[in-house]
Amino acid sequence: MPELPEVESLAAFLREHAVGKAIARVDVAAVSALKTYDPPVTDLGDRTVAGVARHGKFLDLELDAAAGRLHLVVHLARAGWLRWKDELPLTPPRPGPKNPIALRLRLNDGSGFDLTEAGTKKGLAVYVVRDPGEVPGVADLGIDPLSPEFTPAALHALTKDAKTRIKGLLRDQKIIAGIGNAYSDEVLHAAKMSPYKIASTLTEAEAAALHDVIVGTLTDAVARSKGLAAGDLKSEKKLGLRVHGRAGEPCPVCGDTIREVSFADSSFQYCPTCQTGGKPLADRRLSRLIR
Repeated sequence: MPELPEVESLAAFLREHAVGKAIARVDVAAVSALKTYDPPVTDLGDRTVAGVARHGKFLDLELDAAAGRLHLVVHLARAGWLRWKDELPLTPPRPGPKNPIALRLRLNDGSGFDLTEAGTKKGLAVYVVRDPGEVPGVADLGIDPLSPEFTPAALHALTKDAKTRIKGLLRDQKIIAGIGNAYSDEVLHAAKMSPYKIASTLTEAEAAALHDVIVGTLTDAVARSKGLAAGDLKSEKKLGLRVHGRAGEPCPVCGDTIREVSFADSSFQYCPTCQTGGKPLADRRLSRLIR
């Protein structure tokens, strides 16, 4: 799933390649991806891309016209992506179950992008709104970890009364916006903290140390992606991950084997030596089988 660093890099890419250009046409191939109907998607035609922003994991294209501004807000979900082309086909994409293209946006110079989604479970969402705050997910977002407001004291305030595990808190978009499964694994590994640690048990000093790791990890990931084409961001993310998605491989810090805990629809990875005092965490998938 694209998280804060990838979405921030996509926003930077679009600022360079799309801002100042007008929308020639928008074709919706997967109607289920379009979550709004007023204003209609046809109102995007001839509007100029005035700016590109990020709200957590949401990408926001601000579109200007004499009639007022609109926003095309996109959430890529688990398997969605933005595929940029300097020259898009003139023919619109054909709807169909085997077509990964959900929406095509063509600019007046022939360039533009396809929003695609792999797999059968569809979650990609597109909104056309007058204000990004009209999007339910955006309106409910917590603090952005790269914002000036995200301080060590702010993080400690978020954790001190939270009875949930720190892994879950880091992934909760209503608390901290933009961190998902992958970067929460990376943050906790770098912080040498168990994913199962209860958030409210963090001392002020531990919260401050975790804050520094969060900001450092995300800032480094954004910096690594700076200047990359949209199509290269996924591979850059995989190369930069030290524990997430690397179960069975040696930990790059201590050499212990990276372990995995699986759930119904996801899993996370960690290093026992670095994070849990050498003790493997219970795999919830196996625990259900031996009850």
